[in-house]
Amino acid sequence: MDYSVRPLTATDEPILWEMLYQALTATEIDPPPREIVQRPEYARYAEKWGCEGDSGFVAHDATQEELLGAVWFRPPAANATPELAFAVKSGHRKRGIGAALLTHWVKANPDQSEISLRVGPNSPAVRLYERFGFKVVKQSPDSVTMRREF
Repeated sequence: MDYSVRPLTATDEPILWEMLYQALTATEIDPPPREIVQRPEYARYAEKWGCEGDSGFVAHDATQEELLGAVWFRPPAANATPELAFAVKSGHRKRGIGAALLTHWVKANPDQSEISLRVGPNSPAVRLYERFGFKVVKQSPDSVTMRREF
């Protein structure tokens, strides 16, 4: 499949709402209603996208018609571990799209050494980040903190 990756812009907030839903339903057999993304603990990842420090990338098929995935970052609150949001739509996983998105993000943010992922420790996302030099330094049942040494 041919696809392209481009930086997210301030006008891409609708893309992030969709990708947020995709991330939340990635392992669900019975996906929750779309309104789940409006809950404060999730909405903060997409709401008012385009503020200072917001950055990320989006993948589309080669003709720019179908959204395939995105990776995005928002600056954390003081003393918080930065969180990276990441999703590839079902049906497009395991095709290199996630690796391409993460490659773009790592190249654009070479000094970002610590991130937190809201995934379980057995998530395929953990193995993907490990391929990019991140190592698990802390984990709970629903999140993993990873660090990359330079």
